[in-house]
Amino acid sequence: MNVKLSETETLILNAARNVFLENGFDGTTMQKIADEAGINKALLHYYFRSKDRLFEAVFIEAFARMVPNIMKVFFSEMEFQEKIRNFVDTYITALQQYPQIPLFILHELHRNPGRIIELIKSTGMNPDFVMDIIRQEIKKGTIAEIDPYDLMVNMLAMCIFPFAARPMIQGFIFKNDAKVFEEFLDKRKTEVADFILNAIKP
Repeated sequence: MNVKLSETETLILNAARNVFLENGFDGTTMQKIADEAGINKALLHYYFRSKDRLFEAVFIEAFARMVPNIMKVFFSEMEFQEKIRNFVDTYITALQQYPQIPLFILHELHRNPGRIIELIKSTGMNPDFVMDIIRQEIKKGTIAEIDPYDLMVNMLAMCIFPFAARPMIQGFIFKNDAKVFEEFLDKRKTEVADFILNAIKP
C-alpha cells in the first residue's frame, strides 16, 4: 500500500474512531478497525501494536481538539456567566462528537489511573487557571462564596454523567430512542448552565 505514514495514520485513526464510537472499547477488535480502514491487520499492527495504544491515540487526538476550544472560553473577555454557558455548551458538544471519552476515562481510572492523568496533562489542560478565574469572581462579588473545586467538579459531573451512563439513560429512561436522547443532550446545554448559574448567584 503506497501511502505516506501521516496519511496512513489518519486513515487508521478515522476508522478507529468510527468503530470505537459504534461498538465501544470492549466491542471493538483490531480486525474491525482494519476492515473499516480497508487495510490488512498486519499493517494496522505495524502502526499501532494494540487496541489499547490505538484507543490512546484516538483519545489524545480527541482531547487535543476539545481542550483548545474549552480553554479559549475561559481566556476570552466575555462575562463570567457567559463563560459558564459557553463552557457547558462547548463541553457537551465535544462529548457528543466523542461520546466514548468518559467511558474510556472511567475504564482507565480503574485499570491505570496514573496513565490517564498523564494523558490529560499532555493535552495542555490546566485546571489551576480556571480555579484562579473562579476565585477572582468570588472576590469581585459577581458569584456566591463557593469552593472553586466544588464548582468545577459539579459542572464537569453534570456534563459528563449522561455520557458515562448513556446505556442506562438512553436504554431505560428514553427506551433506547437515540434521537430523543440526542435532543435531551442539546436541551441539557441550557439546563445545566441555568442550574449552575442559579446555584452561584451572589
